[in-house]
Amino acid sequence: MQSWMRFPAAAAATVGLGLATVVGVSGPASAAEAGSAFRPTPGSAGLGDRLYPRLGNGGYDAKNYDLRLKYLTSKPSSGIEGTVIMKAKATQDLSRFDLDFSGDRVGKVLVNGRKAKFRRAGEDLVITPAKALHKGASFTVTVSGFRAKPTKVNPAKFLSTVFFITPDGSATSGQPNAMHKVFPSNDHPRDKASFTIRMNVPKGETAVANGVLKSKKTTKGRTTWTYRQAQPMATELTQLVAGKFTVVKQGKVNGVPVRDVIPTRLVKKYKPRLAIEKKQIAWMEKQVNAYPFDLYGSLVVDTSLGFALETQSLSLYDTPWWTFPRSVWEPTMTHELAHQWFGDDVAPYEWSDVWLNEGHATWYEMLYASQKGFMEGTFTQAMKDEYTNANLERALNGPVGRPKSGDVYDVFNSNVYGGGALVLFALRQQIGTKKFVELERTWTTKYAGKSASTADFIKLASHVYGKDLGPFLTSWLYGTTVPKMPGHPDWTATDPTGVALQSSSVPSLLRRR
Repeated sequence: MQSWMRFPAAAAATVGLGLATVVGVSGPASAAEAGSAFRPTPGSAGLGDRLYPRLGNGGYDAKNYDLRLKYLTSKPSSGIEGTVIMKAKATQDLSRFDLDFSGDRVGKVLVNGRKAKFRRAGEDLVITPAKALHKGASFTVTVSGFRAKPTKVNPAKFLSTVFFITPDGSATSGQPNAMHKVFPSNDHPRDKASFTIRMNVPKGETAVANGVLKSKKTTKGRTTWTYRQAQPMATELTQLVAGKFTVVKQGKVNGVPVRDVIPTRLVKKYKPRLAIEKKQIAWMEKQVNAYPFDLYGSLVVDTSLGFALETQSLSLYDTPWWTFPRSVWEPTMTHELAHQWFGDDVAPYEWSDVWLNEGHATWYEMLYASQKGFMEGTFTQAMKDEYTNANLERALNGPVGRPKSGDVYDVFNSNVYGGGALVLFALRQQIGTKKFVELERTWTTKYAGKSASTADFIKLASHVYGKDLGPFLTSWLYGTTVPKMPGHPDWTATDPTGVALQSSSVPSLLRRR
């Protein structure tokens, strides 16, 4: 999600889209299951995430979303009306199940083509199919006639940006727990799925979503843009942008097309700045491995969000980023690019694992900045500065691997950024650069397209190193004070006793996801 700059120079169903309901299978998945007792029970309303217990839903595994949206008018503040068709697999005998949704309304729900009962319960859509579902069975849920409306951005209210208005149109930013304000889904990164996204807009408007543009068709004064995100994606990384935008093709890097989305009136200003992505992709591929998705690019919105965000294959930036020096905005772009590997392709198993996203993105951001001359002093000196403030950070924000609460400012606190990078530095000091690089490449290969936890990372690091790193990493991630730094026994951390613990107690921080 956000990163923190730590170094200085700092109608119902889809009118015009031709809705076709796909019918799945609700019977036993196998002969063996057919002979076993069938005892359907409700799927859980939540996955038990420590920070967001009710987020996500149990009892099924989402496989694919076919999201069909109609933008009602060309006015940026106009809402959307849509249909989502979710293909899923039951992981238990299901009498009913939930989808996350807190949008404006729902018209109708079908399960396997048959009308299903539904009700709203808080931020859940509770669905009871006409026929209970067997464990292992594939099934299809169609939710039609849902509506959502964009809002004006309020920089003082972080989640005012979930579905937001710009002078040129609208876009989305649903991390960490709010994309279900826009469309029904299993809104937790533990349940990733592929996506087809169809956006129906007035002729002359541009619509862009995650993934590759597969078709563009204009009928009766409206155009449907269809995108395919083939690699699994967490719902919170969905990007839906529509309005007066231009898609700018920047060429390819090792076969990866690079395309940016810029307000049409600002193309001349931002196209040359965004072109640095091509060199950054090549740089990141040398650090880790091949870029994980079918294409990459950036979306620029002319409003003040207060952050940048790694929406999958299309990173989001507001225009104020470019009021900072190049030494700020260029490394920030590396941060969001690094997230395509760390946080997008390999998603967190639960939100307490957010340091795996932000620590890694900050690591590569700072490494890039040091190599490109954007950092005052050396990379090691920057890590020493992080170490000096480590106990202040832990006293203020809690341990690196355990954010205090689900408040968005606690989840994306400064310690998961700089403190997360510091954990990686300590790990590299402990196991050596060669093993560290092997670990990074193995991590992004083994868990590509999946969700992985801190425990998974510790296990893999121990395997790569050949020794148990559990006690070492546990103390670095969960200790209330910072351990001694391997190779630098002279480094000291400031004692937080007697220090007024507030945001000014640590270096000035610049938020970004």
